Amino acid sequence: MAHEELPIPIYSTLDPVYGEGSSLEEAQLRFDRLKSRFLELFGHEPDLYARSPGRVNLIGEHIDYEGYSVLPMAIRQDTIVAIRKHGEGDSPKVLRIGNVSEKYSLCTYPADPDQEIDLKNHKWGHYFICGYKGLYEFARSKGIDIGAPVALDVVVEGTVPTGSGLSSSAALVCSATIAIMAILDKNFAKKEIAQLTCECERHIGTQSGGMDQAISIMAKSGFAELIDFNPIRATDVQLPAGGTFVIAHSLAESQKAVTAATNYNNRVVECRLAAIVLAIKLGMKSTEAVSTVKTLSDVEGLCVSFAGKHGSSDPVLAVKEFLHEEPYTAEDIEKITEESLVSIFANSPTSLDVLRAAKHFKLFQRALHVYSEARRVYAFRDTVISKLSDEDKLKKLGDLMNESHYSCSVLYECSCPELEELVKICRDNGALGARLTGAGWGGCVVALVKESIVPQFILNLKESFYQSRIEKGIISKNDLGLYVFASKPSSGAAILKF
Repeated sequence: MAHEELPIPIYSTLDPVYGEGSSLEEAQLRFDRLKSRFLELFGHEPDLYARSPGRVNLIGEHIDYEGYSVLPMAIRQDTIVAIRKHGEGDSPKVLRIGNVSEKYSLCTYPADPDQEIDLKNHKWGHYFICGYKGLYEFARSKGIDIGAPVALDVVVEGTVPTGSGLSSSAALVCSATIAIMAILDKNFAKKEIAQLTCECERHIGTQSGGMDQAISIMAKSGFAELIDFNPIRATDVQLPAGGTFVIAHSLAESQKAVTAATNYNNRVVECRLAAIVLAIKLGMKSTEAVSTVKTLSDVEGLCVSFAGKHGSSDPVLAVKEFLHEEPYTAEDIEKITEESLVSIFANSPTSLDVLRAAKHFKLFQRALHVYSEARRVYAFRDTVISKLSDEDKLKKLGDLMNESHYSCSVLYECSCPELEELVKICRDNGALGARLTGAGWGGCVVALVKESIVPQFILNLKESFYQSRIEKGIISKNDLGLYVFASKPSSGAAILKF
């Protein structure tokens, strides 16, 4: 059976998830701490646990929501949810969500899967409610009876740094969804949970593409995954020997949900407008383009046919021919579409927020990034399975990562000064390739480094980038391990019953 058709694995010990040695000991301490916090808050032990890892995207940034494949790997940092179910007669019927960290206060919600999430009042517990709502919606759509809602007690513990672009939000939504599913005595196929958790996160107001959830659920220890969408599929990608990925936090927090209207969702809107304009310029009727074209992958076929007339198969040719580099105003686009932007996005409140905030739209740059980045993902995969020596493979992968960063920085404008500084320091200290990873606008850099130089490389980053920030009190020296670390591809989501 294909990997994505299998249910979430259930283990009775920690070693299948955390391996052995110091990482197993560290995990054991975390689970013990989580259990005692649960006892302290609720007076009972949890019934079971679920865990889901963060991820680092190696290549393929801001293209999942355009329908293109991406190439992430899971990291060892994860989010664990401990959960206990009350009896059907118990009242009050509430969800109590606590955290091991004192920084997050206890959140209480009604045990009602139809509750609305108050987006104007952002609480960390909302991410749990995303999973809660999503699971009940999924069960209803499949005609599966998961019983009347009951009270749940929950405690969360996570090691994925928040605002780091390593997908702490998806790790929480996925582990929450799996914990709720397991406590209700159900288990669904990984691909169904990946799809459902992607839709869940939209309840929080980000128009997420599904990469974060797919890798968190489907990851396999030792492999990166090529993730395809519609339908979701994961193909193992074994990275060449001799290379390791080092992940380093720029210390600029990426607040995806908070800045969505000007950053993340703004790009989703620009890409859709670029796709509609391309479709019309390539001969589609404007009414049809507006009603059917949602992503740049929807018009790739038309772009490739155009390129074919010029002896190429590259959709970028159509972008260069039909979109101009100067930013478009709303009026410019409305002349082409013969419809107001407000009516095009009428059924998407988050997109209407974007239109209110945007002065102009950079269609050429966004489309150019998406089409070229989509090709780099396959070039990365092809390099890994090629006949090149490991040495040559690593060099080629590094070059692709550098090209990806340039495209994210210059064409997609999702970088920031701290990320640019950190990428440069990585390259100056021997990284074969380095790029921003995750949504950008802060968060982390991923660098491909020869295994033999990793300890020295991390030391150099500490001196060149982190030392001055430790002196300014931005971070504490003891926390450095949270902000810069090497990671091999780790395992995906699991249910744990001890």
